[in-house]
Amino acid sequence: MSAPFNPWAKLPMRGVHVSCYYLRLGHARSSLSLLISLLTVSMQFDTVKLHYLLHAATLVEEKLRHRLSEIGISPRQARVIDALARIGAVSQITLAREFAITPASMSTMTGRLIAADIITRKVDPTEVRSNIVELTPRGRALLADVHAAWRDIDTLIAETLGAKDAAAYATLNRRLRDRLGGKVPGLASDNTPQVTRQETRR
Repeated sequence: MSAPFNPWAKLPMRGVHVSCYYLRLGHARSSLSLLISLLTVSMQFDTVKLHYLLHAATLVEEKLRHRLSEIGISPRQARVIDALARIGAVSQITLAREFAITPASMSTMTGRLIAADIITRKVDPTEVRSNIVELTPRGRALLADVHAAWRDIDTLIAETLGAKDAAAYATLNRRLRDRLGGKVPGLASDNTPQVTRQETRR
């Protein structure tokens, strides 16, 4: 009967090879430890229901981003177009307030929309330190495409969850938004117009 195979028997500098073997073994153990840590974190995330909502929202927004890329705009730009179609000419500061973002952030967004000939910006004749923004003809023409993209994502959600669950999911999301103080820009909580030209001039 032959002796058991020893991979190190005929190799010189056996200590070096053994060290490499244990180095590889140590790497494997580190990888296993990392995998266990990742699985542990994943299990912890699964026990926190918040992550389901955040992850689902991220995935839906990516679908929407891809759909809106067909008309050359982003999800946030689409919401600004929709709001301006509803509000009309409005100060940039008021528009920022409606979206609950800083004037600087709104300025960056409107700057991109101006460069794309989707909105115009001019100095408010009643307040030289304020700018008025409104949709261009191209911006108004994009509104139908924005709404079509939104309906496509609604359809995707309904097909994914089923019509009944999708409707219930939308109802719960709206209730959560309302109770956390969210609203549609330019509308009060009861869906009546909120922003007027007089408010714009304040």
